[in-house]
Amino acid sequence: MSISDTDTRAGAPQPDRGSTPNPRHADTRPEGARARPPRPSTKPNGQWKIDGTAPLNGNEEWKQVDNGLAVRERIENIYSKGGFASIDPTDLHGRFRVWGLYTQRKPGIDGGRTATLEPHELEDAFFMLRVRIDGGQLTTEQLRVVAGISQEFGRDTADLTDRQNIQLHWIEVESMPEIWRRLEAVGLGTTEACGDVPRVVLGSPVAGIAADELIDPTPQIDEITSRFIGDESLANLPRKFKSAVTGHPSQDVVHEINDVAFVAVDHPELGIGYDLWVGGGLSTTPRLAERLGVFVSPERVADAWHGVAQIFRDYGYRRLRNKARLKFLLAEWGTEKFRQVLQDEYLGYALPDGPAAPKPLAHGDHVGVHRQKDGRFYVGVTPIVGRVSGPTLAKLADLIEAHGSTRLRTTPHQKLVILDIPEDRVESLIAGLDELGLSARPSLIRRGTIACTGIEFCKLAIVETKAYATAAVLDLEKRLEQFELPHPISLHVNGCPNSCARIQTADIGLKGQLVTIDGEQVPGYQVHLGGGLVGADRDEAGLGRTVRGLKVAADGIADYVDRVVKRFLADRDAAADETFAQWAHRADEEVLQ
Repeated sequence: MSISDTDTRAGAPQPDRGSTPNPRHADTRPEGARARPPRPSTKPNGQWKIDGTAPLNGNEEWKQVDNGLAVRERIENIYSKGGFASIDPTDLHGRFRVWGLYTQRKPGIDGGRTATLEPHELEDAFFMLRVRIDGGQLTTEQLRVVAGISQEFGRDTADLTDRQNIQLHWIEVESMPEIWRRLEAVGLGTTEACGDVPRVVLGSPVAGIAADELIDPTPQIDEITSRFIGDESLANLPRKFKSAVTGHPSQDVVHEINDVAFVAVDHPELGIGYDLWVGGGLSTTPRLAERLGVFVSPERVADAWHGVAQIFRDYGYRRLRNKARLKFLLAEWGTEKFRQVLQDEYLGYALPDGPAAPKPLAHGDHVGVHRQKDGRFYVGVTPIVGRVSGPTLAKLADLIEAHGSTRLRTTPHQKLVILDIPEDRVESLIAGLDELGLSARPSLIRRGTIACTGIEFCKLAIVETKAYATAAVLDLEKRLEQFELPHPISLHVNGCPNSCARIQTADIGLKGQLVTIDGEQVPGYQVHLGGGLVGADRDEAGLGRTVRGLKVAADGIADYVDRVVKRFLADRDAAADETFAQWAHRADEEVLQ
């Protein structure tokens, strides 16, 4: 079968929005609902080791015809020469993702039409390009190359994501061969940055340099990526596969919401290694990952990662895309069976029991000034909601080098960490960063706010995010200037229900949808309150609560946050050091309005 044959078959590409509900209907499930396995059915779930590999939907069919890695050659030799109109629809809406390319939203299409239009009606002839940055590790040379691509090919756009990547926009297919050439010349790329593949491996932004880290996870991340990224045997997974590895006691890689994660622990007998977590994910059916209760020594991390990825490939559900994440398989199996299958079928040996990591004592966003193990300093900075630009990144590279460093890191919190700064250059660096809009001493509201791409570029979005969140941060900094917050208040703004900005694990999470305010339907958000991941202010991860009928207009974020934060400050049990999340879960609904 030729590639073009797939357009008119049952295997024609389908929009990747199976989990996106109609924005006209509110999600009324309890927010704490866990991902559940599919109900017993006579229909197969598409588990390869149980049901066979015959494809059960259009996405699975085209992935078997060609799983996506091979489309790079067609982009370079055919589509870059023929332009957007020459692109095969199956490649455009499916395989391009494997190389970090999504068509971006056509300007002027309001959010009410997101769920009613077909992909070709929503999309522009330009692409979002995701640059893959495993572990968030960058050099100033690499940063300058990304900045140059942004300026020359992406209309100066650049967004820091909460997956440690950098996203560019307005990219044309004609430019991709040159963009890849430039990225790969400095050790960067876009291989498997999107799609049903192993995506970027999150890593501690202070790996190898923090004075208090238990272990540098860089060798483990490097082994995973060098062995398995671009591996044909893992290039057709049921859905996306997200990974994280940290050696830092702040547990700074949001491990509870990844498919597989390794968190450093000190085993009383076996020394330093990792605690293995599996099955986390948010979207419209959130589920927190669970510990398998095993200890993984550093030299076994890559094999254990590979085993979990193969379990997902072989046993993951493929019939329904909105049930195809690993979290649904874990919900059916439980941790005991998952551990047994991992050991018996994929590792060939038993993993020893291991302890859980202790509660973090410090925030994991690494904002501020911190001493490194070598006596120099790292400086964590906050752009507003992750938005930077090509010119800003270029100036940042110059500034870092002028202060004696060539290294920086992206983070899972839309932040940047500058490494290796001599003590006598720290304040000069901070002053230069402030001029670029990158604050090392931000307000706690700015520090805690992140936002997804939103309707400006995303075809799944219903509401704008970056602009509204930015305006809210600037307004709230003035309104709350005279108030002392006990800790950062996390405000996560998402343009649709899919939770790219992790709305269920924020103090205040805003889920984009159309809402009715004073009888008029307008862009807005459903409010989630009191969620969070384990951290210095929280003993364990938990999902936020929803309050029936609590909706906020898109331009009313600052009004609502100002109101609810001031109520928290007035009502909290200061003697017990009560956090916003604790208060939000105990407060009466009328107080939260």
